[in-house]
Amino acid sequence: MPVKYIPYYPNTVQGQAILDNITRTRRVLRYRDNDKVYERINRGMPYYELEKIETVYPQITQMNIDEEKNNLRKSAQSANENMLIRGECISACAYLKDKDIKVDLVYIDPPFASGADYAKKIYLRRNPKIAEAIAKAEEDLLAANGNDNGGIDLEELRAFEEKMYGDIWNKEDYLNWMYENLTAIKSVMSETGSIYVHLDWHIGHYVKVLMDEVFGEDNFKNEIVWCYNGPSVIKNAFPRKHDVIYFYSKEEDNIFNGAYVPHKSGLHNTGQVFGDMESQNIERVEELMERGKMVEDWWSDLFPVDRVRFEMLDYATQKPEALLERIIKASSNEGMIVADFFGGSGVTAKVAHDLKRKFIHCDVGINSIQITRDRLISAGAEFDIFDIQDGVSLFRNPVQTMDKLKILIPGLKNEDSLDNFWEGAINDSKLGLMPVYVPNLLDHSTKVLDMPLMNHIINEAMTDLPDGVKQVIVYYVDIENEKELKEFMDEYNATNIQIELRDLKSILNEVVINDEIDYEIKETDAGYEIEFKSFISDRLIQKINTYNQKKSLNNSKNELFDEDENGNGETDEEENGNGKGKTKKPFKPIEISKNGLELIELISLDCSNSDGIWKSDTELKIDKNGFVIRHGEKTKQFWNAKIFSNQKPLRMKVRNIAGDESIIELYGKTN
Repeated sequence: MPVKYIPYYPNTVQGQAILDNITRTRRVLRYRDNDKVYERINRGMPYYELEKIETVYPQITQMNIDEEKNNLRKSAQSANENMLIRGECISACAYLKDKDIKVDLVYIDPPFASGADYAKKIYLRRNPKIAEAIAKAEEDLLAANGNDNGGIDLEELRAFEEKMYGDIWNKEDYLNWMYENLTAIKSVMSETGSIYVHLDWHIGHYVKVLMDEVFGEDNFKNEIVWCYNGPSVIKNAFPRKHDVIYFYSKEEDNIFNGAYVPHKSGLHNTGQVFGDMESQNIERVEELMERGKMVEDWWSDLFPVDRVRFEMLDYATQKPEALLERIIKASSNEGMIVADFFGGSGVTAKVAHDLKRKFIHCDVGINSIQITRDRLISAGAEFDIFDIQDGVSLFRNPVQTMDKLKILIPGLKNEDSLDNFWEGAINDSKLGLMPVYVPNLLDHSTKVLDMPLMNHIINEAMTDLPDGVKQVIVYYVDIENEKELKEFMDEYNATNIQIELRDLKSILNEVVINDEIDYEIKETDAGYEIEFKSFISDRLIQKINTYNQKKSLNNSKNELFDEDENGNGETDEEENGNGKGKTKKPFKPIEISKNGLELIELISLDCSNSDGIWKSDTELKIDKNGFVIRHGEKTKQFWNAKIFSNQKPLRMKVRNIAGDESIIELYGKTN
């Protein structure tokens, strides 16, 4: 259960109304269940404790190591406004409000209610046991062909996809979810703060109305249209090639520095332009010309990230740094706090750091936290990583956890949509079919089994069930007051159907199984060397096997050629005399080597703490091309299956390519 509930806005005393200037009395936007969000807002934001997982500060040099380490520790401990938080937006806002942390600028790129799952490509690394041999063969090939490999790739990158998050909502649930999130965000904004909400044509016009209600029509600043171009599959309409960004302030006065671009015409023939103008006026005009002109509310000069390839992190919906740079410069000053509560690939936090702002990054997916962590380490940032203790042991992210639950709970429908209340039925020999309700882990509002939800179950969901149902099963993550709920069930359940309550956490705890790691540690004159012998990940093996089976099945239906992510067959062009011939490309199953070392992405050694908050004293990451990144610094060296530390490592963290982390105790607890 939450430790307590934090009022949204403003701070209230007992008996005082919460929604003073946040009203929906005009009913401009009417839809199913839009009154039910009132009950949660009146109750307040659920506050959970935050556990600090890791403290990160820039890698230190070996010179004056003890003094530098001490100073940097003090700096990191005082830099608590730089935070990465794994958890829901509302729970993060509850924490910030409780700690009286005010946010000066918010940018969010939430789900677009597009009805699609978003995936990330997971690349296998080069196996360190053969990397050197491959590198040597490539060098020989390049030398023989005059630095041209003739289009031959001796080791093709192998990859599969995993869902990152599900953008599958019905309109009503999405709008209630967004209304509550926007209300929570407003409650932690400073009086001069601004918010930018990034959406597209799917749902943006509805959210605009919500923002008018939450922030006030008078505080609407701009509907920014971000335009871009590229290929499109649309055949019966104009290609949809723009996003919309709604810009609101919390109050009438807000920080705004504007954004400027160079004038198309330069300062040519100044004598003819300025004529007999007085010198001070000439200086003013020259100053304005040098500054440039203010950009309009349509932005066509910023490219999507797929056209800024050096930024790409293979993260779905990633946005370019230039977009965030314009927003952050326009609506904040150095030293201010910039927050992104749907942080994704971490572009907001990274750009905020580059521009000397403080940052708060929040996301419910572990991959988002890891990608952002690694990105900020490369940028030399200091920050803390927190985990919201809300009782939900998520497997990587909510959508993958829901997929796992469909396997662990018999009878659930194997569908992506979570719109239906009953997610399936368990067949019991005595009771027959028992409908099952499972909280939607993509939606925070369903995690707590409270009186409003139980009222909906009894008076709506159960009354729609067919005759003959004797019992239903209701899973929950948290329960508000079990005794009162059972009394309510006994008193108001007008059906003959029994309700069995089950704690979902007992099943979620079974989802995560550690990887098996075989290694050898040696003490040398210079320090400590750890060599990896093998790495076995049942989770990844199962995922890759499923991927291979699916691809093989699709190929057998399509004459053994691969499909792209849109279901279209990939082909390799081949000259056949007239230059028009094409051959179909057969699917090659992904195979894992016996030692499995190509499944490792990152290794971190903690030489300071044997338990508690993680401190990465030595770490290396292997990029998708097999090159080593040491403490955020890219190299052109292949990993040799080893990691070295000049300090005694107390514990080791190993992250696989899908983001699962295993922690191993090496030398026991410190004295």
